[in-house]
Amino acid sequence: MKKFNSTGLCVPRKHYMVDISDRVKQIRAMVNDGDYLCINRARQYGKTTMLAALKRALQDEYVVVSLDFQGLSHADFESEPAFSAAFARELLVRRDYGMLDLPDAVSSRLEELRDGGSGSQTLATLFSALALWNNRSSQPVVLLVDEVDSATNNQVFLDFLAQLRMAYLNHEEDPSFPAFQSVILAGVTDIKHLKTRIRPENESKMNSPWNIAADFDVDMSFSTKDVAGMLAQYEADHVTGMDIYAVAEELVAWTSGYPFLVSRLCQLIDVRGLGWDHAGVNTAVRELLKDDDVSLFESLTGKLETYPGLKGTLRSLLMNGEDIDASPYDETQKQLRMFGFATERRNKLTIANRIFETLLYDYFLAEEQGGTLREAATIGRSQFVRGGRLDMCAVLEGFRHTYVEVYGPPEEGGRFLEKDGRELFLMCLKPIINGTGNYYIEAQTRDLTRTDVIVDYAGERFVVELKIWRGPRHNEEGERQVAGYLKHFGLDVGYMLSFNFNKHKDPGFRRVELGGKVLWEETV
Repeated sequence: MKKFNSTGLCVPRKHYMVDISDRVKQIRAMVNDGDYLCINRARQYGKTTMLAALKRALQDEYVVVSLDFQGLSHADFESEPAFSAAFARELLVRRDYGMLDLPDAVSSRLEELRDGGSGSQTLATLFSALALWNNRSSQPVVLLVDEVDSATNNQVFLDFLAQLRMAYLNHEEDPSFPAFQSVILAGVTDIKHLKTRIRPENESKMNSPWNIAADFDVDMSFSTKDVAGMLAQYEADHVTGMDIYAVAEELVAWTSGYPFLVSRLCQLIDVRGLGWDHAGVNTAVRELLKDDDVSLFESLTGKLETYPGLKGTLRSLLMNGEDIDASPYDETQKQLRMFGFATERRNKLTIANRIFETLLYDYFLAEEQGGTLREAATIGRSQFVRGGRLDMCAVLEGFRHTYVEVYGPPEEGGRFLEKDGRELFLMCLKPIINGTGNYYIEAQTRDLTRTDVIVDYAGERFVVELKIWRGPRHNEEGERQVAGYLKHFGLDVGYMLSFNFNKHKDPGFRRVELGGKVLWEETV
């Protein structure tokens, strides 16, 4: 029986998988055209699985050699002789296991490189052997290299890329010059920017040894249709009665199609018997986010400590609610996209998916002050959850009382920003719903003046708009917008939390009916 897999290579005969055949066809067309490619995507984005599928698809027409640079040691990258010998060794190992058919003359040269018998273990010697192979092979040769990040901090790797580039350009000028039909390098790092990481700062950033790479625009994220196809395979085996498309939509809504996240949520639902429905998906999300042993999450948060600029931009985007224009030239944005934190939507920089957004909110909130709010919410949890149901009116009222007690009433002319209210409310909310509910910030409504917090708790959904009071007219507009959003979610009741700086305000709750919807508005 197949199962869901969220670690390493996905194998069609063993695992429930998204059908990636169309994507493989796109890449094969590029190989047929002789393109050299770099597949740089964030960690656990399906690169290894894609390369394996591509290898199977190409074997009828090409000699395909697939290497993984994680199989090379640190010492193998220390010098040209070490790297040349290691590269020759990897090819010969595949020959010895019957995975690769090498002409005798090529095998002989590679054995000399591996054993040091040639007296000249250099990249030039290695590429002389590779040229002979490409010249004598009965079929064009395609080179696939996975996990190139293992090599990107080494000068010898740059020289290796330069040799590949030289062979490619020579072949372009004179087709009789032997070269690989195609080379595909896969990893997180954008190889075109390696010069900036290794060379002195005064060298040209554009002088990349891999500027021959064709644009790789294949979308490797999973669509709702993709996920539904995978779930249909599962349903055929298990007959759960799930609404396949609805569950697929829910999974994509949380993950934006990030392959690992989709697979891991499905795996959690399956293994833990959570139920293939809205409640099951939300429970799986909660379980995933509280797992402190997810290597992808550890990698992401680790990057924030290593690259402070990333942390500052993400804080501005999330905690400050800043509207950041997407720029292809901004180095920080390049890194955010490369590591998988962010993407571009409608020419704006945005967090890649809801799960990452919630992870980052939790990360930043843990750094913030506000222990009194957290403590009050934790101690008073029983008054906010009654009979297993979340009482959002009680949550908002409890927040108002605690806020005023700790900080005093908002004062007219005070330097209070919308982001301050969001942070404080989330500090209060998180310990109340922790372990049972999820929250996320609705990106379509988040701006500098209003924020919709979506809360899922024990099968119920709550929409809470946070805003600063800017007069009756602005407030009525916000009410209409929330009513429209409730219609979108199929809800009848919504909530508003307003921070009012007027001296003559009327704090507390009021009930508003609008278009058949009920809004409970709490004013602080």
